Amino acid sequence: MRRKRKKSFKIERLIIAIMLLACFILLVTWSMHYTTTAKANKIKSTVTKSNVKADKLQKNKKVEEIPKEEKSEVEEKTPTEIVISSVGDCTLGNDSKFAFKNSMPDVLAKNNKDYSYFFKNVADIFKADDITTANCETTFTDATKRADKQYTFKAPAAYAKAFSLGGIEAVNISNNHIYDYLQKGFQDTISALKQENVNFFGEGNQWVTDVKGVKVGYLGYMGFSYDNNFLNKLQNDIRAMKEKSQFVVINFHWGVENAYYPNSTQKYLAHYAIDQGADLIVGHHPHVIEGLERYNGKIIAYSMGNFCFGGNTNPSDKDTFILQLKLSFVDNQLKGYAVKVIPCSISSVNYINDYSPIVLSGENKQKVFDKLNKLSTNLAFSLNDEFNTLEKN
Repeated sequence: MRRKRKKSFKIERLIIAIMLLACFILLVTWSMHYTTTAKANKIKSTVTKSNVKADKLQKNKKVEEIPKEEKSEVEEKTPTEIVISSVGDCTLGNDSKFAFKNSMPDVLAKNNKDYSYFFKNVADIFKADDITTANCETTFTDATKRADKQYTFKAPAAYAKAFSLGGIEAVNISNNHIYDYLQKGFQDTISALKQENVNFFGEGNQWVTDVKGVKVGYLGYMGFSYDNNFLNKLQNDIRAMKEKSQFVVINFHWGVENAYYPNSTQKYLAHYAIDQGADLIVGHHPHVIEGLERYNGKIIAYSMGNFCFGGNTNPSDKDTFILQLKLSFVDNQLKGYAVKVIPCSISSVNYINDYSPIVLSGENKQKVFDKLNKLSTNLAFSLNDEFNTLEKN
């Protein structure tokens, strides 16, 4: 009996030992499985985080790229626009050989010697643009020795104030009256213009002005005839001006008085100047208006007519106009070229010359439009109140 109990006790101990061993094996197995799973999860988590980070970077990159595209569109450069105006013969003064009554000095005296009187009706237009130029067909001098010719014009130096008061920044001085009082009259005129801060060009002088970062250059010549020497000088002057400006304007004093159509010399010189690089041709001398022409995408105004003209107390044809160009530049390159004219009369009354040009309206305005459209060639549009864009022909 005692042996049986002892044997039974040993069996129980063996069973317990086996159970403990089994538990140990299960514990070890579970531990190894847990460690492996944890490592796997950690690796998976790391990969997931890496992927998330990569996704975020990609998204951020896309987010960054969008403004760049938008920015490039926004940064398309806005053109620089300038407006330039030109008018014709401005003879401030008179010829003392003729009667004083109703002359320019007489009318000025009746208006309290107010030098702003002459351009008072158009000054707002000139002051609103960027540049206004005119042909100064007179002398400002007290000289008494005059040239031996039919008409000789002069005025006291103070008359030069009229240009600056009227919003005219510069004048052409290359014409057939600038030496009416010989060299002294010429030099006095230059001094008077300088005194009133009026720029000038022609007779060997050039004017370059900066408008909103764009340089505009002006040249002036008499163009009644030409030879090879003149053509070579004109070519060299234009090419030199193109080196220092982005837009070149040439004033030619030329043509035949009272002729409504340009002659062959005018046409040849205008075309030649544009072929050499000129961008605008402004003509004067005939004392009546001639038409406009579009040539190689540029404008030729063959004759602007009189504008503020003290040389005649009552000319039969008082029609004139203001020529305006609207120019667009990008990176100092000309990209847009539009033209319009503003019909005017040289006098604010029709029965006499009161030397105060005025903008026309109604039927009178339309008559000047019709006249200019009839006289003009190759424009591809009708002149009207709007700026018309030029296409190269």
